[in-house]
Amino acid sequence: MQSGNPALNKNTFLDAASGALVAHGDEVMTINGTVNKTGLLLVLALTGAMLSWSRFDGPASLPAMMPLMLGGALGGLVLAMITIFRKTWAGYTAPLYALAEGLFIGGLSAIFEMRYPGIVMQAVGLTFGVMAALLMAYRSGLIRATEKFKLGVVAATGGVFLLYLANMVMGFFGHSMGFINGHSGLGIAFSAVVVVIAALNLILDFDMIEQGVNARAPKYMEWYGAFALVVTLVWLYLELLRLLSKLQSRN
Repeated sequence: MQSGNPALNKNTFLDAASGALVAHGDEVMTINGTVNKTGLLLVLALTGAMLSWSRFDGPASLPAMMPLMLGGALGGLVLAMITIFRKTWAGYTAPLYALAEGLFIGGLSAIFEMRYPGIVMQAVGLTFGVMAALLMAYRSGLIRATEKFKLGVVAATGGVFLLYLANMVMGFFGHSMGFINGHSGLGIAFSAVVVVIAALNLILDFDMIEQGVNARAPKYMEWYGAFALVVTLVWLYLELLRLLSKLQSRN
């Protein structure tokens, strides 16, 4: 069963591991190596976010910020696709992806912070708090990535993706699904469910990375595993921003 994260699937690390010992000798994937590279990618994302945020100076600065945000979003998407299809390039493309995504997140976060003061620190704290809690639950065996668990998370993730895609298409014709962006009780409930789904994808990611380490995947897959985790963390952070903004708008 594959991960809900598009960067990871059932054979992501196992396929790479097939020639690991021949091509890379003893240079194989490790948990510590993946953790270190994840930390580096998060620092790069923070650097990009700080650069973008520093350009924000109220609503009047939005026109000047939009090219930076759009460039970061599109650049991040292109780099993510390259990384997914060219895993051996992950050591180069993953850091660039983190920087590009940081530019987008920083600008978006500044806009949210202007409307809802304090929301960014809340979202950041919750993102890393959720990751730490789920990692401990996974390592302790409290939550196990069984086949049924994986199937449920993957199906739920696919459903969310299809809803977002349908809403985007409807937007081109002047319509939308109000509960996705709305501040009603239904809208808040929807965002809360999506946050849970995004968080549970971390369990699948942890499991897939552990499988790669056990299969002695090549060293470059540490970069790929770190990239996959950052993709999920970015999604979780954005969904938390959306949920918190809905809650604050009702106060």
